[in-house]
Amino acid sequence: MAERVEHRDGKLEPMAADITVDALRATKSPRTVQSVERALELLKILGESDREMSLSEIASKASLRAPTCHHLLATLAKHGFVGRSPRTRSYYLGSKITELSNQRLKQFSLVDIAMPHLRELNETTLESVHLATLQGHALVTLAKLESKFPIRAGSDEANRTDAAHATATGKAILAWLPEAEIARVIAHTRLHRFTDKTISTISDLIEDLRLVRRNGYSVDDEEFQPGVVCIGAAIRDHTGAVIGSVSCSMPKMRAEGEHLEKVKAAVRACAGMISERYGNRTESTR
Repeated sequence: MAERVEHRDGKLEPMAADITVDALRATKSPRTVQSVERALELLKILGESDREMSLSEIASKASLRAPTCHHLLATLAKHGFVGRSPRTRSYYLGSKITELSNQRLKQFSLVDIAMPHLRELNETTLESVHLATLQGHALVTLAKLESKFPIRAGSDEANRTDAAHATATGKAILAWLPEAEIARVIAHTRLHRFTDKTISTISDLIEDLRLVRRNGYSVDDEEFQPGVVCIGAAIRDHTGAVIGSVSCSMPKMRAEGEHLEKVKAAVRACAGMISERYGNRTESTR
């Protein structure tokens, strides 16, 4: 039996031996509720399926008796986490899942989430880094980290809002938008020429965006500023929608060979890691 020490007020307090026992007890796994664990397992099963599932299929995958599975699904359906087709009587994830996901995303700022990854990209490439998003038809730079090289690419932020077609951040976003959205943006920017290399026709832009989709990154080869090359990649949320983009810009003289390939890989990896924070694992595993 552990020794105890009596204080002046008459209370007994445990010595180190008792404290050690308590500490060991605290390290044990907390008790869990079996019904909650089973309900969460059902949600995982439905989430991993590419179609609606019958009661018998779900029960089989969860190793549950059909009546038990039915009661759990009914409870989840009552609260909107599971839906049930009135025609086929099969089950699928409910709208409450999407609602909670959207609420979670609202709790985070794109800049706050992206910043650690932007710093890592800046450290890896030593080049200037940009985070941007499309607000209406305007390309808006949310964050920028300067290059660590003595010779660095300049930045013309004043004219960037109308340069979605001429910048790596802009093209990384445009490439994944519906054609109607691309047309709406271009109707405002009118493919303004910033340099003699700026894309100035719809057909050339569509072909360039096709390459962005195929390669997984965008390129601005002196299209926005003479002597500056940029590599960009899209950031996606859990639905696959593009919510922004990240890019690295560098002087033309450094945009070649091994360094250029390193930048391309690093930009894609950075965009993928930010996307994963938003629940999208596709970009991070490309």
